[in-house]
Amino acid sequence: NVPLVESGGGSVEIGGSLRLSCTVSKNTPERPSMGWFRQSRGPGKERDMVASVDKSGRTRYQDSVQGRFTVSRDNDKNTLDLQMNSLKPEDTGVYYCAACTGDYCVSRYAAYLWGLGTQVTVSS
Repeated sequence: NVPLVESGGGSVEIGGSLRLSCTVSKNTPERPSMGWFRQSRGPGKERDMVASVDKSGRTRYQDSVQGRFTVSRDNDKNTLDLQMNSLKPEDTGVYYCAACTGDYCVSRYAAYLWGLGTQVTVSS
């Protein structure tokens, strides 16, 4: 029973859109802060927060995606979605859904649950 399951990745042209969805297992005991993290290919590339939702519901974004990506959480459906518009090649990577300790989810070190990831590829 995987607690976090991502879906919606794929290949898209520059300027296109994708919507990622993360389904949270009902067995997850609490309503944690959650986020989407991206890991690009290459040496030294780390898993960085792209967008997140605090326990309070406040949303946060990496500067590079501000205005293009929208994160949303549906507590009734137990999902965390990421709408990605105006995609760029630098958005390419594996996107992971995470649940974090604490009130907000901006660091990979705060994550205690990870999904398996979904690949997003943006090319011309």
